Amino acid sequence: MASGSRRAVVTAIVGNGTLTVLKFAVALPTQSAALMNEAVHSLMDTLNQLFLLIGLVQGEKRADGRYAFGHGQKKYLWNLWSAIGLFSIGCGLGLAHAWHAWQELGEITARPDVVLGSFRIDLIWLAGVVLLIALVVEAYVLKIAWLEFRRRAQDEGISTWQKLFRPTDPTLLAVLLEDAIAVIGVLLAGSGIALTRLTGNGMWDVGFSIAIAVMLGVTAIVLGAINMRLLTDVRDREAEAIFDTIAKAHREIERYHDLRSIVVDEANTVLVAEVELREEAVLAGLRNEIAKYEAALLSALPSTRQGDSALREYIADRAAVQATLERTETLIDELERLMRERCPRVSHITIEVEGIAPQATIDALDETPQQET
Repeated sequence: MASGSRRAVVTAIVGNGTLTVLKFAVALPTQSAALMNEAVHSLMDTLNQLFLLIGLVQGEKRADGRYAFGHGQKKYLWNLWSAIGLFSIGCGLGLAHAWHAWQELGEITARPDVVLGSFRIDLIWLAGVVLLIALVVEAYVLKIAWLEFRRRAQDEGISTWQKLFRPTDPTLLAVLLEDAIAVIGVLLAGSGIALTRLTGNGMWDVGFSIAIAVMLGVTAIVLGAINMRLLTDVRDREAEAIFDTIAKAHREIERYHDLRSIVVDEANTVLVAEVELREEAVLAGLRNEIAKYEAALLSALPSTRQGDSALREYIADRAAVQATLERTETLIDELERLMRERCPRVSHITIEVEGIAPQATIDALDETPQQET
């Protein structure tokens, strides 16, 4: 999973870094508010995706003495910083620049072209070329993120649109949303520049630059909310539902309670539960196991001590305990195996056996044949 996210992030960093340089190189001489906001947009996307890459690298570290369940949640922390940066800098600077551009409408001396030797270059056309290059690059980066996102959805057995509302990897979702907004932003910037050139009204350029900034803000709020949710010990309801199904279908479990879970990251969930056992299922065959262990222990004794009643009593108790513990361990191992088969992201499972369900014991005693007096 992480390799697909990393590929999408690295591709986005390279693409947005290149576009940042191109957009600033044309936005400054053309004095276009929309193109300047697009340049800021690409700059913030590059920096934010660097944050995402740092989060991926940090999150892949193994568990250690300080982080018992791994460093997975560091991804959400870096993603949260990314969202905050996208909102405060990308959206804030974009709105501020649009405000100044609106105030200066009519005061700016336009520089529609430059002369390079015998060539005269119209900067508006140059801006169009840069935006066309940006559209191609952003569309390619978006395609990489979308294909990975769709593959994850297929692996989980849900539609791509369902996965948009049930994200398990906020890093990949962040790249996907930022790239989608980047493509829309290029189209808006191009529309603003073209309409301003055709009508001579600079409000088109300013208006579309505001739309770009607002899109950044909305994206940041969505990503921030997702990562905040994953940083606040959210429960894995799907994993709990799977455990409920397994426990209710298991012949040795009477009931369970205190079922809880915590999402560490998209690949690791911690699940804990307490179970009470069904007496008739647990005890079935247990006497044979106890007898087997008792015989094995007695055979290890020297013949001179096999008649010791106190020692034989100890061996009987130990055989009963050993058989019971092994039956309990087998049950727990089976539950863990079934959970990991049905929900592989459950990496840590703690199941506590509370004992035999009290009501089941009473019912079993009531059904025991009574001796005639």
